[in-house]
Amino acid sequence: MREMNMAKATKKQALGRGLSALLKDPDNDIKSVEDKNADKVVGNIVELELGTIEVNPFQPRTSFNEETLRELASSIKELGVIQPITVRKLGFNDYQLVSGERRFRASKLIGLTTIPAYIRIANDQESLEMALVENIQRQDLDPIEIALSYQRLIEEIQVTQEELSDRVGKNRSTVANYLRLLKLDPIVQTGMRDGFISMGHGRALINIEDTNDQLNIYEKILANSLSVRETEAMVRQFRSPKEKQTTSQKTIPHFANKGSRELSDLLDVKVVIKASKSGKGQLVVPFKDEADFQRILNLIKSEK
Repeated sequence: MREMNMAKATKKQALGRGLSALLKDPDNDIKSVEDKNADKVVGNIVELELGTIEVNPFQPRTSFNEETLRELASSIKELGVIQPITVRKLGFNDYQLVSGERRFRASKLIGLTTIPAYIRIANDQESLEMALVENIQRQDLDPIEIALSYQRLIEEIQVTQEELSDRVGKNRSTVANYLRLLKLDPIVQTGMRDGFISMGHGRALINIEDTNDQLNIYEKILANSLSVRETEAMVRQFRSPKEKQTTSQKTIPHFANKGSRELSDLLDVKVVIKASKSGKGQLVVPFKDEADFQRILNLIKSEK
């Protein structure tokens, strides 16, 4: 069995070397999927020289942990690059990274000259979408990086939140929750990226509109090592006087309180509940303008 696996590996490596030679032939440069021999390259693993690959400007990850990068480099030195990177062809012997920047950086760190890669032929928009979606799904991005990736997909690929949720395999409320994090003060966002606070802390702080108040509570979270639940309680206390909270808790049923939070997350607005002790009540959904009203209406319709 071991000999069979080694034979397969040798055959695969030989194939990779053959494709590498094909790609270095200027007379048969592959520029599109319609070109001769394109089917032999696209979708196959090719051994590419690291010097021919440039970093993807669309890469959503903006910081790399040096310690984990060294650990990956050590693993690659011992076992090789197990999962190939993905690149797109820019020109003759010229490639751009789509995904796998950690593997790319780690390989350079230990002095490798080549790396196994999948080659795709795609335009900038396709490359951006592939890079963002693949990194969201496979990389250990922090919540702010995920939120920025979602925002870029919406703005640059021009998709709605509903379409985005389908592409990344997340429900709409999850996508909305990430996007809302971008409303936080930049200092709070940095704290989340650096791991000082969690996404749960950030979601609680979103309910504080004034950024100065956000920062004051953020400092208390750090100084007192507050949990997410303690932070939520502090935010509730800040937003409403104790007397008002007590009255609200007595009159609004638990199911309505829970439902209002879910609706607020789904619609990305602060839904207000008015209810009597008997359980009857009203939902108040605020909107900024006609466009915001239509956005909320579309979200409600899509839930049917």
